Amino acid sequence: MALPHRIFVYGTLKEGFPNFHVNRGARRPGAFVTRQAYPLYVIGEFGLPWLLHEPGQGKRVLGQVFEVEDAALAAMDVLERVNDADWYARRALVVGPVDGGDLVQVQAYFGSPTRLITDAVHHGPLAEYTDAHQVLYRMHL
Repeated sequence: MALPHRIFVYGTLKEGFPNFHVNRGARRPGAFVTRQAYPLYVIGEFGLPWLLHEPGQGKRVLGQVFEVEDAALAAMDVLERVNDADWYARRALVVGPVDGGDLVQVQAYFGSPTRLITDAVHHGPLAEYTDAHQVLYRMHL
């Protein structure tokens, strides 16, 4: 049996957010924050949470960590359109519990930087994607 994948979710895949139903993983207790700062925005006509892989820019981002099996990860990849140009790509990063503890190597969905040029930026850079931000969100599939 394959080991589960550790995924850091910071937007609509978080528990209590619109796409959580796609996230069929087991949540690690507590909140996590990126070890490094990353720019997180809310962009475009769909109000997408958009994290850029630009370590050292933006803010340390708050999110949740889930352990997901291959099938669940594949469903998340479809939602995040990882095979489509100028959408998301899954990449490694390091997070740690907000209240202190060991750092964890995870993967997260990073958006294409091209979209910051082509799409309107509504908010950001942010430290957290909140309920107030998700009111802009609309399904994009």
